[in-house]
Amino acid sequence: MANKTRGLFSARRLKKARKKFRWHDSKYKRRALRLDIKASPLRGAPAARGIVLEKVGLEAKQPNSAIRKCVRVQLIKSGRSVTAFAPGNKAISFIDEHDEVEIAGIGGPRGKLKGDIPGVRFKVTKVNGISLNELVHGRKEKAMK
Repeated sequence: MANKTRGLFSARRLKKARKKFRWHDSKYKRRALRLDIKASPLRGAPAARGIVLEKVGLEAKQPNSAIRKCVRVQLIKSGRSVTAFAPGNKAISFIDEHDEVEIAGIGGPRGKLKGDIPGVRFKVTKVNGISLNELVHGRKEKAMK
């Protein structure tokens, strides 16, 4: 700190130095270069549409013991395949292969996993344009394509 400029007109130099050293902070660097958005299958969007490839059952992580009902979805905009959780009792029965679903983040910390489902970051919100929640509670019926 002995070499730090302290003069009356040193603000510009101090500001420039601070900008330079911020790049050593990994969180700043990832945010500034938008790396998390580029790496995300949704490309920074809150939700995305996709086609169901298959239904899968995933075992919950310890100490829980259950088979969580999920679907493999191929996203329309990026072509990537992701696994999405189908929330609700018997919700998986309303989703068939080749249905168009809308997925959103599951709400884990900083866009990561939530709860005991290994490797699942997304949940199904709509099936063929109808809310999955409405279907599960029997308020709406699934439209056939």
